[in-house]
Amino acid sequence: METKSDANAVTALLRRIPAVDELLGREGLKQLEAELGHRVVVQAARTVLRGLREGIANGTVKAFSPVKLEEEIAAAARASAGYSLQPVINATGVILHTNLGRAPLARQAVEHLAEIAGCYSNLEYALEEGKRGKRDTHTDSLFAELVGAERTLVVNNNAAAVFLTLNTLAEGGEVIVSRGELIEIGGSFRIPDICAKSGAGLREVGTTNRTRLADYAGAINPNTKALLRVHPSNFRVVGFTERPALGELAGLAHEHHLPLIEDLGSGCLVDLSPLGIQDEPPVGASLKEGVDVVTFSGDKLLGGPQAGLITGKRKSLDRIRRNPLFRALRVDKLTIAALEATIRFYLDGKMDAVPALRMIRLPLEDLAARGASLAGKLSAISPFSAKVKDGESVIGGGSAPGQSLPSKLVSVHHNRLRAQELEAMLRRNTPPIIARVERDRLLLDLRTVFDEQDEAIVRAFERLA
Repeated sequence: METKSDANAVTALLRRIPAVDELLGREGLKQLEAELGHRVVVQAARTVLRGLREGIANGTVKAFSPVKLEEEIAAAARASAGYSLQPVINATGVILHTNLGRAPLARQAVEHLAEIAGCYSNLEYALEEGKRGKRDTHTDSLFAELVGAERTLVVNNNAAAVFLTLNTLAEGGEVIVSRGELIEIGGSFRIPDICAKSGAGLREVGTTNRTRLADYAGAINPNTKALLRVHPSNFRVVGFTERPALGELAGLAHEHHLPLIEDLGSGCLVDLSPLGIQDEPPVGASLKEGVDVVTFSGDKLLGGPQAGLITGKRKSLDRIRRNPLFRALRVDKLTIAALEATIRFYLDGKMDAVPALRMIRLPLEDLAARGASLAGKLSAISPFSAKVKDGESVIGGGSAPGQSLPSKLVSVHHNRLRAQELEAMLRRNTPPIIARVERDRLLLDLRTVFDEQDEAIVRAFERLA
């Protein structure tokens, strides 16, 4: 129960709060105002003072000083003056971390993107003919060479690719799909919902774990417009399972003059099974089996920018290209520039130039050596101790579910602070460091940390100390 003396103390404390103009007259904030601008510093001051009043009113603040207020205002002003979207160090071991932007781009892809962004380009201009061209041409020939596609289109993500394909090829009719493939992708987007919005009706066949070719054949009717195969990229059904081979499904579709559409999601372009990543079929293999249209993401296992790729046979792709919705879903010159640069690495056999693929392929001994070096440097910072332990990295991004890569983790301990407190402090570092916590141990997985970022981690712990 609040007493009269408590109330008087609160009132007295509130009266001591300096005005904004008074604070901005302090030498440190005047210099900051000259650096960041009047508006930013005033807004920061008002925010800090508002928090101070609330803290005094609810009893969490019992005292304050102008010097401390100046420090808080300066920190708040610098934070608000910075960009909201900023680089972070990913020490989670999740290679395609959706919340952290999925696949990082290769340095050369970033350089080409910046080159195109800073000037005019031949985005839709045919230099040889001297007339208007199409933006598709910059990537079309690359995918033809890489995966054997007759035509390739680029839209803003794979959900858009699936939507546009179904809207073009199956609007007003039915699409036949196995019940075991009615998946939900990130952000609660579900295949049935995308089908419904596209104007295509969904005819489910088979069961959750077993669907046979006869199930598809028995469901084909005069209203059928396409067969749909969905790769379960973010889950696995194991045990008593069955589904027809892709070639058999393509044969059935073509026997009835229907297109076979496959949503591959993850966008795998090379065979990753030698690296221990199973059940991620490459796009080219599906096209060889007779699939008419394959859709997949650009920022997952492909390792490029966010994009939705639609590739396959010219007859179907030309129809999709003529859909008015294609213009609403198409990508800009920056995406095309980054995608073109990334695909050229595949054609040149330079897989390690693609960061996501390089992280997947990192030898365990390299991670162990880097981990030992970092653990030694962190242990030299009192009151921290660190050691290397065995662990696992994951692909992430809705790819290769249930599979992991052996890794080496740096486990960090503080004499007084809990791992959750350290994790929060690292998140507030500049640049932010995103780690993981297991069994009250802070863990750093260097598989997803670029070599040149190791020293930034050391400096962050020095500041924490």
